[in-house]
Amino acid sequence: MPDMTATPRGAPCWVDLWTSDVESSQHFYTRLFGWEANEPSDAFGGYFMFTLNGRPIAGAMGDMADAHANNTWKPYFASDNLARTLDLATANGATVLFPPAAIADLGQQAVIADPSGAVTGIWQGESFTGFSSIHEAGTPSFVAIDVPDAASEILFYREVFHWDPLEEEADGHHYAGLMDTEHGLPIAGIGDEIENLAPGESPHWSVFWQVDDVDAAAQLVSQLGGTVHSQPAKGGLGRVARVSDPSGATFRMFQPKSRTAD
Repeated sequence: MPDMTATPRGAPCWVDLWTSDVESSQHFYTRLFGWEANEPSDAFGGYFMFTLNGRPIAGAMGDMADAHANNTWKPYFASDNLARTLDLATANGATVLFPPAAIADLGQQAVIADPSGAVTGIWQGESFTGFSSIHEAGTPSFVAIDVPDAASEILFYREVFHWDPLEEEADGHHYAGLMDTEHGLPIAGIGDEIENLAPGESPHWSVFWQVDDVDAAAQLVSQLGGTVHSQPAKGGLGRVARVSDPSGATFRMFQPKSRTAD
């Protein structure tokens, strides 16, 4: 599988799941994506990792004391100076939800809500830099968000995370894509297709997990007790389905064009 030999500043480097049902989530994702679930760590408040072929793919944890899990996936973007990134974020309209915290010798993290309200993690890696495998089945392919004002959202990520995305207009919509220059593929995207949001749903980052056969994967989601919110359909980069796990955490499954008949 393609390796990330280094995580560029501002690129997505990790994702984690805040789930109200740890056991159910472990059952669902290990069977859907072929992951293994490590044991929750008491030292890290019950946090645990999912791995694929021995490599860390994602993190997860359940309720935190009086804070009840809201069943969401959250991306983390890489920083080489967490304090400076937070200063830039607040200066550009973000709200700090969780202040900087050291996670043993692994690194430092913080969580913000960007100006659109989307929750975003920031990670300054030390001994742990995040996932190292992308763009293969069972790994993250990219993260994306749709907001009413894409121009403002793009400016925020330019100013705070130093993005230099490729931008385009198509079918009356505005898109910006942060590219993985190592593999020539997108790793993050911002658009204004707010019709992709469910009624009453606020802008949020979606994780696109790559699969070899999105139609078969969607069927498996249903068999495992999840929900298929939108059936697999052709998109700009391939076929995509919007689904949720049995606890309600939503995500996308993505089959690249090179692996479709379209």
